[in-house]
Order: sequence, then structure tokens, then C-alpha cells
Amino acid sequence: MRLVLFGLGWFCVALGVIGIFLPLLPTTPFMILAAGLFARSSPRFERWLLEHPRFGKPLNDWRQQGAISNRAKALAVSMMAVSFLVLWFFSTAPLFVRIGTGVVLAGSASFVLTRPQPKPPSDTRNTESMS
Repeated sequence: MRLVLFGLGWFCVALGVIGIFLPLLPTTPFMILAAGLFARSSPRFERWLLEHPRFGKPLNDWRQQGAISNRAKALAVSMMAVSFLVLWFFSTAPLFVRIGTGVVLAGSASFVLTRPQPKPPSDTRNTESMS
């Protein structure tokens, strides 16, 4: 089972990396899923992902606080809006598919927008005055 979870973790990493370049494919949810899969299959790769210079901070913010940065929120909601507009104006999909997609994207955008902003790391220095 660990091998299956490990393989799925790398599959999610691959999808997340592809999502960096394709605006219709999200990156962060795949990286969050990959971190969860690696947590159950490979602590080494979980640590690698959580310490990654690009993905580490958003993953740790999500894991520790359930938080999404304002920049990530703006990017996510913007991409959802662009995707919906492309679907609406350039697709031959039936009306119910376009409306259904709009409802799902609106719900997803609402979820993203209602997540808290990450709190800055707490100051761990000793604040007692020295006499």
C-alpha cells in the first residue's frame, strides 16, 4: 500500500508542476494531496515537499492554519473566472454544463476566499527585560 501511495504522491506532484504552466490545472491542491500521500508513504519526500522553496510555505500555511495567502487567493479566483469565461464564450457545451460549471467554480471560489490569511510566524525570542 505504501508503494501505491508513494506513486500517487508523485503523480500529484507531476500534475501540480504541469499546473504551473497550464492555467486551467490547479497546482496547490495537487501539492497538498501529494504532501498528504507522502506523509503516509515517505517521510523523506514529505519533508522535501514541505521544505521546497516554492511549495513549502503555502503547504505549511495550509497544514498548520488552513490558510491561503491573498496572492494565492487572487490568482486562484482569477484563473477560475478566466476558465469560466472561456467555457461560456468559446465552448459548444450544453447550457446546463456551463451553468453547472459556473456553480461549481463559484462554490470553489467562495471556499478559497473564506480561508484565513496566514498569520506571521510568532516571535520566539525571549521578551523578558534584562536587569
